[in-house]
Amino acid sequence: MTAAQAAVEILKAEGVTNVFGLPGAAINPFYAAMRSNGGLHHTLARHVEGASHMAEGYTRAKPGNIGVCIGTSGPAGTDMITGLYSAAADSIPILCITGQAPVAKLHKEDFQAVDITSIAKPLTKMAITVLEPAQVPGAFQQAFHLMRSGRPGPVLIDLPIAVQLAEIEFDIETYQPLPVYKPVATRAQIEKALDLLQAAEKPLIVSGGGVINADAADLLVEFAELTGVPVVPTLMGWGSIPDDHPLAAGMVGLQTSHRYGNATMLASDFVLGIGNRWANRHTGNTDVYTRGRTFVHVDIEPTQIGRVFAPDYGIASDAKAALELFVEVARERKTAQQLKDYSSWAASCQERKATLLRKTHFDNIPIKPQRVYEEMNAAFGRDVRYVTTIGLSQIQAAQVLHVYHPRHWINAGQAGPLGWTVPAALGVATAVPDETVVALSGDYDFQFMIEELAVGAQFQIPYVHVVVNNAYLGLIRQAQRAFDMDYCVQLSFDNVNAPEVGGYGVDHVKVAEGLGCKAIRVVDPGEIAPSLEQAKKLAQEFRVPVIVEVILERITNVSMAAAEIDKVNEFEELAATAADAPTAVLNSLP
Repeated sequence: MTAAQAAVEILKAEGVTNVFGLPGAAINPFYAAMRSNGGLHHTLARHVEGASHMAEGYTRAKPGNIGVCIGTSGPAGTDMITGLYSAAADSIPILCITGQAPVAKLHKEDFQAVDITSIAKPLTKMAITVLEPAQVPGAFQQAFHLMRSGRPGPVLIDLPIAVQLAEIEFDIETYQPLPVYKPVATRAQIEKALDLLQAAEKPLIVSGGGVINADAADLLVEFAELTGVPVVPTLMGWGSIPDDHPLAAGMVGLQTSHRYGNATMLASDFVLGIGNRWANRHTGNTDVYTRGRTFVHVDIEPTQIGRVFAPDYGIASDAKAALELFVEVARERKTAQQLKDYSSWAASCQERKATLLRKTHFDNIPIKPQRVYEEMNAAFGRDVRYVTTIGLSQIQAAQVLHVYHPRHWINAGQAGPLGWTVPAALGVATAVPDETVVALSGDYDFQFMIEELAVGAQFQIPYVHVVVNNAYLGLIRQAQRAFDMDYCVQLSFDNVNAPEVGGYGVDHVKVAEGLGCKAIRVVDPGEIAPSLEQAKKLAQEFRVPVIVEVILERITNVSMAAAEIDKVNEFEELAATAADAPTAVLNSLP
């Protein structure tokens, strides 16, 4: 068979069923192999960066998934660099396959010949241009081994056209994936960590994205319930414990945090971090975050321990392997009545969760964004999968929305590339076609890769996309307050073709409809709920993405801090009565 055919057969043997990409001259032999061999469903993206984010969404949606994105030589590879960065930053395995100019012309500045391997190396676990056809099977075998081993991450394989076309001897019938390596905690390490926890009076567990990646959320909840210790999920770990669980203590941080989450962290005296990075938007100033607390850090990547601050004790381990031992040891100690009672501490955390709330119920026109997320809670319920990336929309949504299952908050956490949401949502919806997928964007994120909506229309990938439109680069505008300016962040203009948008610029409804989708515009808060219900019905009836654009007030300053988690600025009035926050997961206000 050709080397390209061997590669296609290995993809299938490794469990790949869906790929995302764009053909081109230098990758056409690979496409020919996909066509002749069959077994792979290909989704044609409109932009190669879009294909990489679709692959990310596909991976993030289900345990074991590995998204694959394919492009030709030259700019196709460079376009996918942002996807590789986003995947690497969040420990997401995706495989990027690129075509390449002939080997003999790589040094001759041939048309679209670029050293994509050198460009991609800092952002991948492996980036390789395969120069010998017989090395293609080994390169793909190693790629899947590396993507799954240790800290997960992306790989790029670059295939010169003649390498793809060459015939090789390869027996797919005897092919076996390489064993996956993951570090595993010892019982002695877990016992010491639990001893440190038991010495505390007000302990917390911080659950990071590594718990999600390891498919260990059930173990995390079991460990929390055995010990009675409240859990703070990070943004990437959100959903590892249901928001309405009695031990869910809220999120902590400068931006995507809850008032009660920050207050609980500041009241604690011990923190066990599992599968988290101590990201700066979670910790803020580490002096404030760490003061008066003992820290134990469990992470799959040994060099991650001590990177941000030195914990009192560190364990290099896969989150699932560690939690299996944590559960085992905690169960033994509970049977022997050797676990401390933390019920009063947990109750105080729940008291904060029930009272330290932000107001969400506003009837203003133009609409205040808090009302949008309040209505989303009511409309989409417990089983929705949210997809979003960055901006005031993502920050405030994380403060108001609720998540109840792992992989139901799918977010480009560390990289936060604008434009990520549309293609990532398409990848998620491809992976879970029978579930409710709801994307959330500000108007600028939405415009970045809006062309990918046509992919959803062409391939019948339905989902609902809520676009909150204030015709501003809202997060940047808010950051510019420190410089006393409002400069180059306006997206508003009088649209000569759409006076009905009232100076908000782009007519997103017409653009979405032109790309084959359905769209609804909302200007009154009372219209939000019925529009969301209509969108769900339209998505199922027409099997296309459905956009619900909500016209917001131009300026809303969202609760956040500049540097310390004890100095969050609350720009809006806080909830004083239960009616102020009607969809808060816990509310005991009068």
